[in-house]
Amino acid sequence: MNIYLPIAEMSVNVFVLFGMGAGVGFLSGMFGVGGGFLMTPLLIFYNIPPAVAVATEANQIVASSFSGALAHFRKATVDIKLGVMLLAGGIVGSAFGVAIFSSLRQAGQLDLIISILYVVFLGTIGSLMLIESLNAIRKNRNPELASPPEVPSQQSWIASLPFKMRFERSQLYLSNYPATPT
Repeated sequence: MNIYLPIAEMSVNVFVLFGMGAGVGFLSGMFGVGGGFLMTPLLIFYNIPPAVAVATEANQIVASSFSGALAHFRKATVDIKLGVMLLAGGIVGSAFGVAIFSSLRQAGQLDLIISILYVVFLGTIGSLMLIESLNAIRKNRNPELASPPEVPSQQSWIASLPFKMRFERSQLYLSNYPATPT
């Protein structure tokens, strides 16, 4: 049974879409990987235009993130101040993304660039995971190769960034620039 997707300007089999959604949902639940990380390439391989595939998954990610945030807010485990900083950075980044998206669309290179960046991104993540796994296997087989755990230095370049803020709920003291603990 086919349905017409007006934004993508194509017909797709609804059972294939449900199957992809069920498979990605199962893998996300079992292994904790993000659904957009898996679903976007699947949609692109199913001949959905890359811009439509990315936008579709962005909406799904917003809905699932909002649901998770509500659950954590009820448990009082949300750092509102840190969330506001991340939101402000996301708004600025989105504005830059829209400008880049518009210029690439006008140049007619949008689909090509998105496809190339997805392959590069997924290949990089996969390669890093492979290297980490091989190192873990090597250290597991030969325990004397395992080095003692490194103690993080407080004098890293991130510690010297300006505009530091204290995030009480998360127990972090760091700069606004990288609002993630390292």
